Amino acid sequence: MTNPLLDTTSLPRFGEITPDHVLPAIKQLIGAHRTQLAALLDGNDEPNFDSLVVPVEQMEHELSRVWSPVNHLQSVLGSQDWREAYKQALPLLTDHGTEISQNIRLQRAYAHVGASFPADANEASRSAVEHALRDFRLAGVDLKKADKDRFKVIMQELAAVQARFEHNIQDASDAWSMHILELDMLAGLPPQAIDRAAEEARRQDKEGWLLLLDYPTYDVVMTLAHERQLREKLYRAWVTRGSDKGDDAEWDNSANIEKILALRHEAANLVGFQTYADYSLATKMADSTDEVIDFLRTLAQHSREAAKQELAELTLFAGTELEPWDIAFWLEKFKQAKYSVSNEALRQYFPATTVVDGLFDLAARLYSVRLIEQDDVAAWHKDVRYFAIEDASGDLLGGFYTDLFARHGKRNGAWIDECISRQNLNGATALPVGYLVCNFPPPDDAGLSLLAHDDVVTLFHEFGHMLHHLLTRIDLPSIAGINGVPWDAVELPSQFMENFAWSYDVLERCSAHAKTGDPLPLELFEKLNKSRNAGAGLAMLRQIEFGLFDFRLHTEYEPGKPARALQMLQEVREEVSMLRHPDYNRMPHGFAHIFAGGYAAGYYSYKWAEVLAADAFSAFEEAGIFDQATAHRFRKEILEIGGSRDIMQAYIAFRGRKPTIDALLRQNGIRSE
Repeated sequence: MTNPLLDTTSLPRFGEITPDHVLPAIKQLIGAHRTQLAALLDGNDEPNFDSLVVPVEQMEHELSRVWSPVNHLQSVLGSQDWREAYKQALPLLTDHGTEISQNIRLQRAYAHVGASFPADANEASRSAVEHALRDFRLAGVDLKKADKDRFKVIMQELAAVQARFEHNIQDASDAWSMHILELDMLAGLPPQAIDRAAEEARRQDKEGWLLLLDYPTYDVVMTLAHERQLREKLYRAWVTRGSDKGDDAEWDNSANIEKILALRHEAANLVGFQTYADYSLATKMADSTDEVIDFLRTLAQHSREAAKQELAELTLFAGTELEPWDIAFWLEKFKQAKYSVSNEALRQYFPATTVVDGLFDLAARLYSVRLIEQDDVAAWHKDVRYFAIEDASGDLLGGFYTDLFARHGKRNGAWIDECISRQNLNGATALPVGYLVCNFPPPDDAGLSLLAHDDVVTLFHEFGHMLHHLLTRIDLPSIAGINGVPWDAVELPSQFMENFAWSYDVLERCSAHAKTGDPLPLELFEKLNKSRNAGAGLAMLRQIEFGLFDFRLHTEYEPGKPARALQMLQEVREEVSMLRHPDYNRMPHGFAHIFAGGYAAGYYSYKWAEVLAADAFSAFEEAGIFDQATAHRFRKEILEIGGSRDIMQAYIAFRGRKPTIDALLRQNGIRSE
């Protein structure tokens, strides 16, 4: 029987593929690609773009299409079999990737292509070759054999330990629950959250209510639970996931943190960089580690006074010294008292399906596209939906899956990922397809999932990433969509989209009261908008804390010595944070963005790109947020170009100038003097 995982002629056959298909498929494909690459190099004395780069791009595209559903399913299904299949195949894939990037014959062939481009060669082709040559260098293509072998071992070990880091967080989260027998303990929580806790208890044959450690539960407890002791227990469970202070030493990430930092530093040294932070910046907009540190500290300096005033006002309002598990609760109370706005009152206006429909309407107004649900596409869960996207003339541009609701075994957080990249090479075509994943409250018995406004902002953010993936006009997979875009610019489209979630003209179309069907009243929106900057200074410092911790950790690492993760966190908090944190706080142990994801020595990218995003949105504020000319320019200069152009030059082409920090500060109600 044909392995369905190897079928790259259509969307993944989610109804047929199983974990047993993974290892045979990866082995078969890697073997075929090794043979194909050897033949390509042996018979190509004068390589050019079409004879060399195009077939390599096609091989990488094929492998990506086969691996994508594997990587995706191990994140969204609580399946030990899928996780095990992923863990078995990951070393093969890592080894193959390093083998290609260290292939000196392939590197020299690419160099020959780059040196012999005709004068009229297009920008995308040049960019693809330049990116490849950079990646050869970053993988140590010119190293001696012993160093190459060591680099390959490091990549293998890193892939394994980073996967283990993330799995530990997931396992620790899934194993934790809190059994409640007295309803008074849940005072303040909305009916949907209480009903869900009751359903979880019934599912495990328990009386009362059962709280799980997923983000919707954590968020609603921290924001609304009257019982301070309950908030502290959830907070403690959340900030000790995967740590020595957690419930099970089996999931302690302490050793993994040490190993990851040591391996990254050694790899960076091998290829000629002083630190992993320097290595990381080779693929980013920022030019130096000093520039990143100065950027974060400048933002902190601008934000500190606002945060100090916010905390003082919040403390006075609460009438007690505030602990970390008090901030969200009292900030919500403060907003209700000062602005007469309640998250729960707002939530009634944002059924998830209505928000999605309104978001798609926004995309249609901005970019003249249509999004159409297709209910005949196989998926991995009953909650998953699939949408096709068409341009104004009805031509298909691509599609994407949505998996919006939290469930046991699913990775926390929100993200998008590629299912298929755009390709159009020598008659081989593929349209972009993606996964959009969130962890919103699951639908109740009536099928309703009501979103907080923060959830709406999150959905807009992820959809901004998805549009970046789907609207690309670049035909080379390696630089199409989000590929090849500097990591500190990849958040530009997503954070740009967040701004539309603060427009009444947009939210009116994204809202329908759960009982009456009425859209969000203008009066309630105005209260929400006035409350927008409540806590903005504290939120800014929190993100700067994460970014500075990450970057200093990778910049100041000293081989042979402990990584000082907790000490570094303390130093950073003493510098920028206004809050006291308990000794048991183990934020690094659950920081998957930098220890398991793509944000290592790059978490600052959120703030860096937020400067770009706020400045970009100010162009829409000046012209009108639905202005077609401005939207067309943003699509053409930012969303369509992938990694084919220098991103700063592309931004200038859109905005007419370089970005400034002023729009971000103004957006957060922070004075720029």
